Amino acid sequence: MHRAFVVFLSVLHLNAVTGCVMLGRFDMPSLFKEGEIMIGGIFPVLNKEIGSISTFQQEPRGVNCAIYLILYFNLIAFRFDLQINQDSALLPNISLGYRIQNSCSSPTNTLRAALTLASTAEKMKNNSFCPPKISAVIAESFLQPAKALAALIRHFGWQWIGAIQSDNDYGRNGILAFTEEVKRFGVCVAFVGTVKRTYGLDKILKVVKMIKESTVKVIMAFTPEGDFSPLMREVLKQNITGIQWIASEAWITAPQPSTPEMYQAFGGSLGFVVQKMEIPNLKPFLTAINPYANPNAAFVKDFWEIMVGCRPVSPGMDTDTDTEASSKICNGNETLANSQDVFFDVTQLRVSYNVYKGVYAVARALHQLIFCKSDGESNMQPCLNISDIHPKQVTDQLQKVNFRNQFGDDVFFDENGDPPASYDLINWQLINGQVQHVTLGHFSSSVNGDHKLSIKEDEIVWRTGKMVPTALCSDICPVGTRKAQIKGKPTCCFDCIPCADGTIANTTGASDCTPCPQEYWSNERKNECVPKTIEFLTYHEPLGIAITVVSLLGALLSLATTVLFIHYRETPIIKASNTELSCFLLFSLFLCFLCPLTFIGRPTVLTCMLRHTAFGVTFAFCNSCVLGKTIVVVTAFKASVPGSKLAGKFGPAQQRIIVCSCTLIQILICVLWLKLNPPFPDMVFRYSNKKIVLECNPGSEAAFYSVLGYIGILAIICLALAFLARKLPDNFNEAKFITFSMLIFCAVWITFIPAYISSPGKFTVAVETFAILSSAFGLFVSIFAPKCYIILWKPEKNTKKHNQKLQSLPPVQPLLF
Repeated sequence: MHRAFVVFLSVLHLNAVTGCVMLGRFDMPSLFKEGEIMIGGIFPVLNKEIGSISTFQQEPRGVNCAIYLILYFNLIAFRFDLQINQDSALLPNISLGYRIQNSCSSPTNTLRAALTLASTAEKMKNNSFCPPKISAVIAESFLQPAKALAALIRHFGWQWIGAIQSDNDYGRNGILAFTEEVKRFGVCVAFVGTVKRTYGLDKILKVVKMIKESTVKVIMAFTPEGDFSPLMREVLKQNITGIQWIASEAWITAPQPSTPEMYQAFGGSLGFVVQKMEIPNLKPFLTAINPYANPNAAFVKDFWEIMVGCRPVSPGMDTDTDTEASSKICNGNETLANSQDVFFDVTQLRVSYNVYKGVYAVARALHQLIFCKSDGESNMQPCLNISDIHPKQVTDQLQKVNFRNQFGDDVFFDENGDPPASYDLINWQLINGQVQHVTLGHFSSSVNGDHKLSIKEDEIVWRTGKMVPTALCSDICPVGTRKAQIKGKPTCCFDCIPCADGTIANTTGASDCTPCPQEYWSNERKNECVPKTIEFLTYHEPLGIAITVVSLLGALLSLATTVLFIHYRETPIIKASNTELSCFLLFSLFLCFLCPLTFIGRPTVLTCMLRHTAFGVTFAFCNSCVLGKTIVVVTAFKASVPGSKLAGKFGPAQQRIIVCSCTLIQILICVLWLKLNPPFPDMVFRYSNKKIVLECNPGSEAAFYSVLGYIGILAIICLALAFLARKLPDNFNEAKFITFSMLIFCAVWITFIPAYISSPGKFTVAVETFAILSSAFGLFVSIFAPKCYIILWKPEKNTKKHNQKLQSLPPVQPLLF
């Protein structure tokens, strides 16, 4: 309403200012009442214009309309509201007049009516012709509750719908606004069919074909009743059922299509309309109307005659000869008071109630404009002449109107000139053989733009049955899958593909799969992230048990050999092996055999620091002892050369210094390692997507390889010295055993590095423990197994007689023993 004022009144104002001359007038039925301030009205009292072909050789014929609408009450409500003239608190001492035009529900005729109101001069009581001072126009306007319809679509989860629009601004703009609104919720419009009451059957059949070939089960029809009727009849004729129709307010409560026959195809339709209200004292006012009081009110006169079924005697009528006319002559007792026609059910007024509020809003605006006061102020002295009122002033004042009417409704307009949205949700239901428009919900908006939709879902009658119809191009993707757009089709049409490993979709209809956190992995259904399997070498698994058994076996053999050497320490073979260094070597091997036990179990800060440093120190200690034994063997034979003083320079004290100093260097390296960048427990994800490998990160790779490198240097020195002494006499074949043991040691650790780098997960630990045990057993078997064999199984070789060659050599006893 608000926006219409500016257009119509601006045209009127322009005509008055420029002094333009009226060239002609439309012959349109109207109602007129003189007043100091005039208000115009344009309503569809009848809803069908009888078309005529213009030859452009003479003036067009006058407007001819047919089929009465319930919107006749718009006209009645408008006239009823003008009892404002009797309200002393509103526009006192000022009379309101009106001029009401019939639009016939036709855009063309509405334009004619608007031009008529803007340009027609009306004859007053003094027989002079003056343009009426129309201050405002209240005209028909189809509501476009796009937000409400979009909220309804979203509420029921419909994503694949069709649309029908009328071929006019109402339909096109309505569908455009609706489409833009629902696209925000991911809704796709499969097709948009266009209809109009003047379309031929071929165009209607094209729309019907579109509906039948589509997979949509929900169709939104944004058309006036007259434009939609041809399609409704064809849908019923072709028995197209199973469609849930969503209606605009233009036809959801229209009486003509609301028939049991049409219910077969359109039953259960849903749509929004403005709130209904029963206006007090309207029915007595309506039944008391005298259609002959205003000779210009032809359509009111025709309506009255249709309702009572007769007509009074008119001048010139010959009732004696005109049998048909005499049979329809009223007897004078006819009244509308007892009529049971649906037109007189004033409890179902919706648009008429809006007209009622509109008239009062204009009256309030005029009152505030003329008396320069807001609502509630008591000044009753005009401050503006009625003749000085301009349409723009009325429009601006309407923007400020804000009052609560007698029904408790707040009447105001926002910055766009729109009133707050307040719509009832209507459902077509068949009750006692009649189609009823049952209110099952409500949509309302607030000043801040928020809206509220409430629906009684359990009471809705659906066209498709008792269940809420589904409207999907593709079935909702189940959990564990995501949407994959199908090329060339709308976004609502998609395939469902499983989520990739490590991602999940724990809701239906997911657009994307969500990656699991680093420590989690997707389950088989890809709908939940589960903790990854924690992997580390344990004592309970076969590999851990095997390492533990072999490690303890090596440690026990070392202890047993130590006991054996101590027990037979006075025998020649033990004395020849240097008892002290042999015991040191056995002790270091004992520690080496125990080192793998620190590699088993869940890594902790302590075990990570212990396993690498213990391994480095014990093997440095072991190789230092081997180095001492090798130097002893070499110097023993160098000392046999006459005049050599080497034996005196490498006694037991020097042997201990060699062992301790070489071990101390490794200890210093480990201390620096632990101080600067120590090993720490780490979670490794690179080996497997489904497992977390717990291992000890060395912290400093340089420190780790420095420890290994130092052990390697000692081993190489031992190997070189032992190789030089490999051709000593058999009784002194210690060098051969050391050479063989160092070859095993170097071979193991040379192959260890690539195997260590390439082994995944807990097998890295297994490779390292294998290298430790292999090298330790290599040393033990190569150096001590032959001696133990002689002591236990060949005692005859462990005698002085057997070692007589040794007695003939120069004395080096202090060096060896």
